[in-house]
Amino acid sequence: MKITKRSLGYAAMAAAVVLFLAWWAWPEPRIVETARVARGPVQVAIEEDGETRAIDRYGVAAPVAGRLLRVVLREGDVVKAGQVVAEIAPVPLSETDRDLLEAKLESAKALKLEADERVRRAEADAAQAERDRVRAADLVAKKFMADQALEQAEVAVKTKAADLKAARARAVAAAADVEAARAALTAVRAKAPTVRVTSPVNGSVLRIVEKSERVLQPGTVLVTVGDPKALEIVIDVLSNDAVRVRPGMRMLITGWGGPEVAAAVRLVEPAAFKKISALGVEEQRVNVIGDFKTVPPGIGDAYRVDARIIVAEKADALRVPVGALFQRDGKWTVFVVDGGRLASRAVELGLRGARNAEIVAGLSEKEEVVLYPGNELSDGARVVARK
Repeated sequence: MKITKRSLGYAAMAAAVVLFLAWWAWPEPRIVETARVARGPVQVAIEEDGETRAIDRYGVAAPVAGRLLRVVLREGDVVKAGQVVAEIAPVPLSETDRDLLEAKLESAKALKLEADERVRRAEADAAQAERDRVRAADLVAKKFMADQALEQAEVAVKTKAADLKAARARAVAAAADVEAARAALTAVRAKAPTVRVTSPVNGSVLRIVEKSERVLQPGTVLVTVGDPKALEIVIDVLSNDAVRVRPGMRMLITGWGGPEVAAAVRLVEPAAFKKISALGVEEQRVNVIGDFKTVPPGIGDAYRVDARIIVAEKADALRVPVGALFQRDGKWTVFVVDGGRLASRAVELGLRGARNAEIVAGLSEKEEVVLYPGNELSDGARVVARK
């Protein structure tokens, strides 16, 4: 069969048409977000909001029923122990009311005895914690114990020291309550025109609850006194998160209007409470109490903060962003970009934080994975990384 130039031209034209149609119908590579597998820190944290609180705050209450004379103090004023913060003109009291004041005095004395005993117990606990720390340091130096034992002993020393400080503060307040009850009883017996209400401790006026003159019942809080520079952090967390928190864990404080501040967990309160969430869901919450490493200037009592409690962390781990992970057949999986095509790969996870997850097996450093993979992606699909 003789092949003419015309037939060769037709064949070339047909091939060109076929190639054009194949190129036109061939799917374009999908544009995807990617990230490199790299080494870095991984943190598992509980993130909640909370507020600051004066560690030792005292509510100065009216010891008797009567008419409160206008309080002349202002928030922020410095007061000393024994300084008068308010005066009350008592109403005439019956014999029963006087007996009640005598009973309150005896009750205050009993509470002072209890507070003194708590101080002695806290002193003994603090001394024992220091002895345990010294022993742990010696055993760690001799390689008989792990370094973690010494860290736990040092945390125990700090915790017991804080408990001792709080116990002493409560003892001071209890002594002041005795003096206030005794002064009120003495004023009533002497039929004094006014009863002077004094501050139990040195500090500043944090809040004036009753500013104007009015008739009060006994026990009504008039003024809150405390040290605005001695602050703690109170964060309420879900009870199933609270079981993972331990004293001594690191905390990172943000959202207060300044730079990130370091803190540490001092106490996880033993009892939970109910709280209604913003979505109307009833939740069991637990207060976690933390201490600032250094109280930042400008922050005060009852300031809002954001807190991250670090429950586990690794400084150098092979990690990927959690946005690259998805589950397939009950296993964590990622899409790896290899030569412009996708390949799914099952991986084994270690620590999993809010931003990054540790890869124990399945990936190597510098491999490229797809972020936020959609359902339209599959093995072998052609992709191009977004620039």
